[in-house]
Amino acid sequence: MSKKTLIIGAGGVGNVVAFKCAMNSKTFGEITLASRTIDKCNKIAHNIKERLGVNIQTDSVDADNIDELVALFNEIKPNIVINVALPYQDLSIMDACIKCGVDYLDTANYEHPDSAKFEYKEQWARDKAFSEAKIMGLLGSGFDPGVTNVFCAYAQKHYFDEIHTIDILDCNAGDHGYPFATNFNPEINLREVSANGRYWENGEWIETKPMEIMQVWDYPEVGEKDSYLLYHEEMESLIKHIKGLKRIRFFMTFGESYLTHMRCLENVGMLGIEEIEHNGCKIVPIQFLKTLLPDPASLGERTKGKTNIGIYAKGIKDGKEKSVYIYQVSDHQKCYDEVMSQAVSYTTGVPAMIGAKLVLQGIWSGKGVFNMEQFDPDPFMDELNKQGLPWQIIED
Repeated sequence: MSKKTLIIGAGGVGNVVAFKCAMNSKTFGEITLASRTIDKCNKIAHNIKERLGVNIQTDSVDADNIDELVALFNEIKPNIVINVALPYQDLSIMDACIKCGVDYLDTANYEHPDSAKFEYKEQWARDKAFSEAKIMGLLGSGFDPGVTNVFCAYAQKHYFDEIHTIDILDCNAGDHGYPFATNFNPEINLREVSANGRYWENGEWIETKPMEIMQVWDYPEVGEKDSYLLYHEEMESLIKHIKGLKRIRFFMTFGESYLTHMRCLENVGMLGIEEIEHNGCKIVPIQFLKTLLPDPASLGERTKGKTNIGIYAKGIKDGKEKSVYIYQVSDHQKCYDEVMSQAVSYTTGVPAMIGAKLVLQGIWSGKGVFNMEQFDPDPFMDELNKQGLPWQIIED
């Protein structure tokens, strides 16, 4: 019996997921792409038909409205829901999946719209409900989180007896030609970058000021880049599942122009998430800023350069110290040529498709809510090489 797949979200990542699912249609069967704005879905469906000759269905849904979601799920009867909408909508989509008994996958953990804080607490709390509904929830199947979690699990399985330290290293060396723009949803991106940093060491979280800690890392195929410590959600699950871990940190590259623009916007209150009154209208500053900035989905054709995302792990193997650097390099223009999206969307969307593929095939299975590193990493690592995200390892 043919499978049915529902993708929710028609931004840059949703475009990649739809393209890649269509390229693997034997696994995904009948594909439906839904979002609040059906015109975006129709445009993606048109491009897929023109390029691949594959028909996908489209629909509209308000992902904040559980009743609407349930009605759509009952109509389509999908085997899996791939959530690439906003992180604010994770819980409503998960709850609809529980009501309808449908497997669930997302790429980023829940973030409350009124609080610049993201954590797995609310999603992990649904583990029992997922188990009772006899369905699976796979959290964070993007790149970071997602592939980086699998890289850690792969290193643990094949290269270490114990991993003591992990640095997750995210470099985007792409140039889109604008003075200032974000490569994914501006509201999410700017809230993440402007928040206090955090890392985990010796059993406790240590908080830092935004951009307080910087290291220069030499990224293969890119070169040396200033890399700043941020908090990122995959650390929250990895500290639970990686044996012997003593410290984990996350670093992301930023150019000085980006940081200068962001500091100026923050200083004048444009990154605020509380409502203010302007000429008799209620607006949220960061949401207003989002309307002024270029749509990330429009950056694909303009963006040149490469991304390099990976993990650097140090630990013990057979009583000796060892280090491993596992990384993946993508080219923005090659990604656009394949799926009409730049590499930031590509490196998130392809792993979402792979995670869903493994769930539909029964290679990764379970009842409840899971993080990526809880499963055998080898099938996922094999799919990365097949699906356009080949990886490299440097041992020391």
